[in-house]
Amino acid sequence: MNIIDIISKKRDGKELQKEEIEYFVKEYTKGTITDYQASALVMAIYINGMNYEETKNLCLAMAHSGETLDLSDISDTIIDKHSSGGVGDKITLIVMPIIATFGIPVAKMSGRGLGITGGTIDKLESIPGYRTDLSLEEFKNNIKEIGISLIGQTKDLAPADKKIYALRDTIACTESIPLIASSIMSKKIAAGANKIVLEVTYGKGAFMKTEEDAISLSKIMSEIGRLSGIETVCVITNMNQPIGKNIGNSLEIEEAVRALKGDMEEDVKEIVKHISAIIMKMANMGDDLEENKKKVIENIENGKAYKKFVELVQKQGGDVNYLSNIEKAKNIVEIKSQEEGYIQELNAEIIGKSAIALGAGRMKKEDPIDYTAGIVLQKKIRDKVNIGETLAYIHTNKDNFEEVTKDILTAYKIGKEKPEKYIHISRTI
Repeated sequence: MNIIDIISKKRDGKELQKEEIEYFVKEYTKGTITDYQASALVMAIYINGMNYEETKNLCLAMAHSGETLDLSDISDTIIDKHSSGGVGDKITLIVMPIIATFGIPVAKMSGRGLGITGGTIDKLESIPGYRTDLSLEEFKNNIKEIGISLIGQTKDLAPADKKIYALRDTIACTESIPLIASSIMSKKIAAGANKIVLEVTYGKGAFMKTEEDAISLSKIMSEIGRLSGIETVCVITNMNQPIGKNIGNSLEIEEAVRALKGDMEEDVKEIVKHISAIIMKMANMGDDLEENKKKVIENIENGKAYKKFVELVQKQGGDVNYLSNIEKAKNIVEIKSQEEGYIQELNAEIIGKSAIALGAGRMKKEDPIDYTAGIVLQKKIRDKVNIGETLAYIHTNKDNFEEVTKDILTAYKIGKEKPEKYIHISRTI
């Protein structure tokens, strides 16, 4: 068996056997298969796809490419919440501390930015000192001591996914159901949670462009979860426009802090309440979702949610004073509307690409990120806007940003009629 034959087979659209997939994952993790060979195979998978059996085998091989964590000594209910990715999606940063305030243990291993979507780990690392590279022992101890830990992928847990994930980001192979499903679920299986809520996004700012594709991805991940003994619920959300107002790493931390203090954008609030209520139900803390939502708001208003986030940041070495004085980019530029009317569309893909161009993301896997770069939206779908009124602000340390401002203007479609209500949550699977 060799990698060239495996690449050729998938290039020609043939099904890979379990042994061939395991060989690729094992040898690429060891480094005997090169990045350019792995890129060729990943591209072939992206173009020709994988059936359910192949996807399941890829996921399990990646999950078991390193250690798997057993957290059963902490609790018989360990929660993880994950997003398939989106522009401005800071839901995890808000939901996880809220859940921990109810005494539900939270064990979360996240990834970095991928394509136009931001990564939870990059956002957390914008907080000076915050450590995402904890040892497995530190990870477990934090969960035991404060009920929550949010870390990056360790070299020991799902190391194959860590390598493939970084590769996909730089070879334009992000929007692929088998690659997304196996990446997400391999991390979940390895990290030790036994109950998972997956926020599966679709639309212009997501990997899945249609609701139908998001449903297909959800069903595959739910089935992989079931086979692995993990209770898995998928919440499908609309990502045709960004979530919340802030896009960019430290900007999204800033919005998460505001949200945890009770100042939430309506779309953020709707999704946070819904996902939190489902997690509480899964943790046997109440079957009535509306009652659960009330308890969520209560733990925000009484200060417990923000206090738990501060506790998390402090526990993992972060500067908690930074949370009240978040650094800004040197250039903050206003983008004004040239039309009057109602916002009909706000293209999340254009906004995501613009944020990357400002420095908020990576073009190559070794690229540094400007944590302060990004975009703050002032107007979103259904909002009224006048000529000369502010649509958005760009935040950047770059001196040449004229093209980005033009691109952001094209993301907005303005018309005379107020559009129908924007649906944030499509369905729960």
